[in-house]
Amino acid sequence: MIVVIDRLRRSLWTRGLPGLVTSIAFLVSQSLEAPAVAGEATPIGSRRELFVDRALIDRIDGLRLQLHEPRDEGVVLRFDQPHEGPFAGYSTVIRDGDKYRLYYRGISQAGLDGSEHERTCYAESSDGIQWIKPKLGLFEFQGSKQNNLVLANAAPVTHNFCPMLDARPGVPASERYKAIGGTGDKLFGYISPDGIRWQRIRDEPLISSKDVPVPHTHLFDSQNLAFWSELEGAYVCYFRVWDGLRRIARTTSTDFRSWTPAVLMRQVHDDGIHGKRPAPEEHIYTNQTSPYFRAPHIYVAIAARFFEGRQVLTDDEARAIHVDPAYFKDTSDAILMTSRGGGSYDRTFLEGYIKPGIGARNWVSRTNYPALNIVQTGPHEMSLYVNQDYAQPTAHLRRYSLRLDGFASVRAGAVAGELITKPMVFTGNRLGLNFATSAGGSIRCEIQDADGLPIPSFTLDACREQIGNEIERTVSWREGSNLSSLAGKSVRLRFVLRDADLFAFRFSSPDP
Repeated sequence: MIVVIDRLRRSLWTRGLPGLVTSIAFLVSQSLEAPAVAGEATPIGSRRELFVDRALIDRIDGLRLQLHEPRDEGVVLRFDQPHEGPFAGYSTVIRDGDKYRLYYRGISQAGLDGSEHERTCYAESSDGIQWIKPKLGLFEFQGSKQNNLVLANAAPVTHNFCPMLDARPGVPASERYKAIGGTGDKLFGYISPDGIRWQRIRDEPLISSKDVPVPHTHLFDSQNLAFWSELEGAYVCYFRVWDGLRRIARTTSTDFRSWTPAVLMRQVHDDGIHGKRPAPEEHIYTNQTSPYFRAPHIYVAIAARFFEGRQVLTDDEARAIHVDPAYFKDTSDAILMTSRGGGSYDRTFLEGYIKPGIGARNWVSRTNYPALNIVQTGPHEMSLYVNQDYAQPTAHLRRYSLRLDGFASVRAGAVAGELITKPMVFTGNRLGLNFATSAGGSIRCEIQDADGLPIPSFTLDACREQIGNEIERTVSWREGSNLSSLAGKSVRLRFVLRDADLFAFRFSSPDP
């Protein structure tokens, strides 16, 4: 319906019949939800925008938002050393230039949370695919320093020590890396110039129970994290609270030392029909929230979802895989949430994101917990990592891959559908798309004014059909691809797709 009416409306407009255009616009207003008013344009500059939420979507017809499950690329690191053990976890992956760094907890038996039996292990890689455990010679374990430990004898910090590479402009070289760790009622801060040698910022905790005015019975009993937010101009810390349900809270700081009172994160679901509503309440064990490296104004949270008491394995199946007897009475997977700052997560997709694999060892308690951060591992590929086979002798870290920007897409089947964005204001002079079509599919784009009328020279009919599979292709019309005349003005984008996926778009200026 939308496609037919809008084609008629554009045809009348281009033929110089504005009165009939007005009549058509009235018909559209009777059959569709009214679009956002022109004065509410979102300034997007040259940011890359992903279809992981409905933040910029005004109307959608004949299309759906599609979650894309990551591809299992296999084991990249086994926790097979005595100082690592079957309960290794709470992993963090950081890309620093040409080097990838991995941090994870080592502990050989259950029930020792927050004790001196926990330590922080380290591995590194040149490509994010092949990993080594360097012998650092920093801390002794069982009479030898020939190991990959970067922190030990620092309880309770080593329960969940979580580093970050500080992206704040002007950060001192001595604090290029920062970390937080702790459990109970205190969270401590650390700094490092190289990510290997760490020192505590101060004896007092950065955050404690007095800073958490939200209901809780347990604090910090999971992987807690922090990062510098370009979007908010502050450090943001996400941490676990527990009020009968495992939840996430957050606090902010301008200096990494003093933090605001924490607020409880809300989860909101928008199905595009009923508006924003609270998402179903579920246990969120780790949150793994980070700015997406190609669009840092969007935080991506690949979070561990925990189903307490949802037992899958029989006693015999559990014995066969040698899982710790206390760790097969529950199960877990991972979900995808996003945020654009503030106190809420967007749960556009309520289904599981990383689902347990084939075999009994994938269906035990606290397995399938994602590592923190997504990193680029190829020209067209990014990777995330997942702890699997928890509480088993085969415990390991696994890599999963996605195309760049490929968390989700706007998808069309064999019948064409369309999407119209809310008004936005951009900078730059070209529009690039991350998309994929079948051999018979296509994407076309129209640029409209804020009222939804096609702008001459940038109509759908004038758009060159986009066919193929590319991370970034410049859209062009019959008169070219230069959009400089529209920069700084309030516009909408109208995409018409057939048998295609549209992952992201971005206005930009070509490199000189």
